[in-house]
Amino acid sequence: MPKRPKTAVVSALLLTVLALTSCTSTVDGRAVSIYEDPFQVAGLPTTSGPSGPRSGVADSTLTAVGAVGDEYDRLALNAIDDIQSYWRAEYSKDFSGAFTPVPKFYSWDAQQSQDSQFCQQTTRHLVNAAYCRLDNSIGWDRGMLLPTMTKAFGKMSVVMVLAHEYGHAVQTMAELVTGRTPTIVKEQQADCFAGAFMRHVAEGGAKHFTINTADGLNKVLAATVAIRDADPSDPDSVHGSAFERVTAVQIGFTDGPKGCKAIDMNDITRRRKNLPQSYGNDADHGELPITQHNLAELAKAMNSIMPVPSAPAYDYRGAKLGCADASDTEPVTYCPATNTIGTDVPALAARAKANSADQTDFPTQIGGDYNAYIVFISRYTLAVQNNLHQRLSGAKTGLRASCLSGVITAKLASPTRTIANGDLALSPGDLDKAVSGLLTDGLAASDIQGNTVPSGFSRVDAFRAGVLGNQQTCESRYA
Repeated sequence: MPKRPKTAVVSALLLTVLALTSCTSTVDGRAVSIYEDPFQVAGLPTTSGPSGPRSGVADSTLTAVGAVGDEYDRLALNAIDDIQSYWRAEYSKDFSGAFTPVPKFYSWDAQQSQDSQFCQQTTRHLVNAAYCRLDNSIGWDRGMLLPTMTKAFGKMSVVMVLAHEYGHAVQTMAELVTGRTPTIVKEQQADCFAGAFMRHVAEGGAKHFTINTADGLNKVLAATVAIRDADPSDPDSVHGSAFERVTAVQIGFTDGPKGCKAIDMNDITRRRKNLPQSYGNDADHGELPITQHNLAELAKAMNSIMPVPSAPAYDYRGAKLGCADASDTEPVTYCPATNTIGTDVPALAARAKANSADQTDFPTQIGGDYNAYIVFISRYTLAVQNNLHQRLSGAKTGLRASCLSGVITAKLASPTRTIANGDLALSPGDLDKAVSGLLTDGLAASDIQGNTVPSGFSRVDAFRAGVLGNQQTCESRYA
């Protein structure tokens, strides 16, 4: 979040080669609302049961070239088996022609010195999972990639990655893409297909796996955030920001494969609106320190973007306000009784700590300034709701706060808006930091008691609705 209008988005460990695609509504004909009931997830109940492989289920009989039969090969082949079963049943509902399963799979260990081949390239140091259009195959690194993802996000993240890769096979089979189709369209469509499959798992339709719609789905989305394009200026940034990738997954989860067919460059461009897509000459890559001065500037911006008759007062001495009608939600608290926002600036700055540049594993949370600023913004949106005499406690309050925070966030990207003493502007990666925080603890989607819904999916969707909509969108969704 730079001080001057500079141009804002997120990266993957994925490597792209010639014929290798690398990655890490309505459902059943009925409309599905993902916000009518704040305790539902795209029409499904919020569950907190198991997530991962089902016990007592025989392993798949599928085989892979180079597989050694360890736990990660079994995990991958069981996932492929369930994914193929899903598409065997679903494919003809939305696409013409017959479904033909992917005929060949490859497994390798990127740490090994042997020179095995996948998609006409060596698998030495190939830390990846991918679909190969040359021979219509899917391969995975069982030595580094799958264990690292499992450690960071659980086994269902591996299932998600393979569902994405199989999505590439489906889009090729259905002739949805050509050689001229932008890579980002192919990638986000595959993300969407993976989301459609994950709903199938959440509905209990998969033989080998199950997932709950609370922390289980949250971790899968967090994995999507981690494997993102961190720098849109990088020539290899072809997958989209975390905000865009999570959006694609949510479209698939909510609308099914039919919704994925609608993803094209026009759709992606529409969703990008005027959101910044380049860091430009910003040496700090959009990081703006959390200081009292910068928070005061942000307060001016919020009041300009979403003015209220009775603007809140700001206390930067701490977040322990001892409010009579609200709980302290450190590091930022809104007190309705006094219409005051209290901020513990050092604690909020600690929340903004960026990820280490030399981090080798997947980041389980995307750090940085906007992970903190979004919380400050969300407490202002509670003051907005208070001015409108809306209920300030409960699930819809928190989701409204997330949604309204999205509206303000999008407005910070406007190139025409100026603020006294300098401009505050959105920068690449800010949306991703907000999404990561919403998935991790959801504080920016909490009510005056600090309570939030358990579904990170719902918290992020509320934010996304605000970014892509307006204040009226939030009011109508969470009335």
